Amino acid sequence: MKPHVLIVMGSDSDLPVMDEAANILKEFGVPFEKRISSAHRAPRKTGALASEAAGRGIRIIIAGAGMAAHLAGVIAAETTLPVIGVPIGGGALNGVDALYAMVQMPGGIPVATMAIGKAGAKNAGLHAVAILALTDSDLAGKLKAYRETMARDVEEKDAALNCP
Repeated sequence: MKPHVLIVMGSDSDLPVMDEAANILKEFGVPFEKRISSAHRAPRKTGALASEAAGRGIRIIIAGAGMAAHLAGVIAAETTLPVIGVPIGGGALNGVDALYAMVQMPGGIPVATMAIGKAGAKNAGLHAVAILALTDSDLAGKLKAYRETMARDVEEKDAALNCP
């Protein structure tokens, strides 16, 4: 099956974080591909990945990068597909610089920006699922069940905590 989501990261060192998004997509049965490309070290490759994505059947791009973190913005500038940014922790500012680089996009080139690190990557996967679920009732059902399971888990843990 052709991938619906493209996960792009700036470096192979970002893989442990971005695997959180991949794990969510696997859990929901959403086909995806993972690529490494750098907005700074491989700008032509990055531009081509973004501009050719829709023609290959990609519907959403998740981009993770640290430090200057221009990857998501460069990708968003080259496509009209939804782009979800994941700031990667590290560097002198432990990911805050990456967060600012993604969340402060100029008006007209949006990047939906998640939290720094693994929680952000997991939420990027879930956000991609939610977008795809708008036109896929089976996926919408799986997402609803996922949320209901989370709520049940909280209730069970609360009940266990308050057992005499």
